[in-house]
Amino acid sequence: MSKQALNFLCITTYFKGEDFLKSCKADGNKVFLLTKKKLEHKAWPWEAIDDVFYIDDWVQSDITKGIAYKLRTLKFDRFVALDDFDVEKVALLREHFRMPGMGRTTAHYFRDKLAMRMKAQEEGVNVPEFTSLFYNEDINAYAERVEAPWLLKPRMEASATGIKKIYSKDELWPIIDALGDERDNYLIEKFAPGDVYHVDGLNLEGKVIFSRVSKYLDTPFEVAHGGGIFRSASCEVGTKTEKGLQKMNAQVMKAFGMQFGASHTEFIKSKATGELFFLETSSRVGGANLAEMVEAASGINLWGEWAKIESANLRKTTYKLPKLKHKYAGIVVSLSRYEHPDTSSFNDDEIVWRMHKEWHIGLIVASDSSERVLELLKQYSQKIASEFHASLPAPDKSL
Repeated sequence: MSKQALNFLCITTYFKGEDFLKSCKADGNKVFLLTKKKLEHKAWPWEAIDDVFYIDDWVQSDITKGIAYKLRTLKFDRFVALDDFDVEKVALLREHFRMPGMGRTTAHYFRDKLAMRMKAQEEGVNVPEFTSLFYNEDINAYAERVEAPWLLKPRMEASATGIKKIYSKDELWPIIDALGDERDNYLIEKFAPGDVYHVDGLNLEGKVIFSRVSKYLDTPFEVAHGGGIFRSASCEVGTKTEKGLQKMNAQVMKAFGMQFGASHTEFIKSKATGELFFLETSSRVGGANLAEMVEAASGINLWGEWAKIESANLRKTTYKLPKLKHKYAGIVVSLSRYEHPDTSSFNDDEIVWRMHKEWHIGLIVASDSSERVLELLKQYSQKIASEFHASLPAPDKSL
């Protein structure tokens, strides 16, 4: 089986995962892509794709019947969800076709914020105080017991989408009432001011085999709701915080049943107490070009290695992590007032990546020094703010 070409059906309703597709093909597999018709003209690595199937909208029953029809003559060996929003949909497909990989129950821990918190709390992982919005008396008891402010969060959205900050019980109930029949799809949790970190990693045979801790220099909530500039940087290796987050990330992966693949997990460090709290996780590579930042620091391409892990798991062969680099990296990204911003004035030797996306500006820097990375990010964010930055209001999906 080790030399047999395996058939991978890679599923994504967003344009992402190009390095996964290329790595999967380079590993001797056949790669099939299922994506939306509107993404047809994106810069997919067509040389790595054996065939593509288009859909207009995701209708689970129609997708299931379509795959069943293809399976009459084409045997797929693995279904892979490349985007967070596709994780649970693909888990349902795996269960229907008895395909190996993450099923719906485990997938829920990596998609549903309420399921995440309940499971983490059950397994002894520190989480902010929270409650579902199912039972009125539970909500009132929570509002009396836990001091505001609180965050109202959609259970199934990604990143900071749809999050609303609430400052009092009087403000809380009108917002809940406005949700109507959708209120069961939300939760509220204690807002604890602090630094937000993310741990990006790879998992194999139920263990974390690689991870890097980084810190958002502005929280995703602040960027999404304040129109700010997105920045993240590698956390200094060996510090108490870095070690604590590595340990907590491993606890979360074990508790949630992650067996193999990529993960992106977020934590907060309380400014008041220094405590670490688990916020949320996902069974995918982190967005916002964080994968490129992690690669600049470590030499590990998360998309590419994830594909190799999937192949090795199916072939029952041994996966070996490439040799690591030990550098620090940081990223700065902003909306731009120019369609094609000229970044030639950013010319430091530490620059290893430039964003090429309309109406955006972005850079990644890498250095042996954490201090140098932070210094450059500070300089660049100030320059971008004065010369390039544009902002749009965050979409409000909470009402």
